[in-house]
Amino acid sequence: MRDEKNSTGTMGGCLCGAVRYEVSGPLRAVVNCHCGQCRHTSGHFVAATAVRPKAMTLIASEGLRWYQSSDTARRGFCQNCGSSLFWEPVSGEKIVIMAGTLDGPTGLRTAAHIFVGDAGDYYEIDDDLPRFASGDHGVEIPDG
Repeated sequence: MRDEKNSTGTMGGCLCGAVRYEVSGPLRAVVNCHCGQCRHTSGHFVAATAVRPKAMTLIASEGLRWYQSSDTARRGFCQNCGSSLFWEPVSGEKIVIMAGTLDGPTGLRTAAHIFVGDAGDYYEIDDDLPRFASGDHGVEIPDG
């Protein structure tokens, strides 16, 4: 395990500290996902960024567990405190990180909403950000 005080990347983790990670590469802008799975795992919609897998290092992972939520992706969470941390497609091209698990400040901004047709009936999407019916949003992970 590395000493977090000597780290130079963006840090994050779960509520109890049993999962900690460092991101050394550029993070994608935040995308808000309103799909039913994200709403069920988070209790609301998910605000998430993403990074290339090689740019993320697990520093503490004793609490990390994975749930195969569909044929196309799995979700990482802390078995101790229940924090929802990651969404990872089976293709392995990215790791989606729940933005609220990042230690701030992040400098990130929200860029879009996806799966807007699945949004809960108890809230309105009332900003001017682009909205998409599917997960295809076009917000890319910057090269870095």
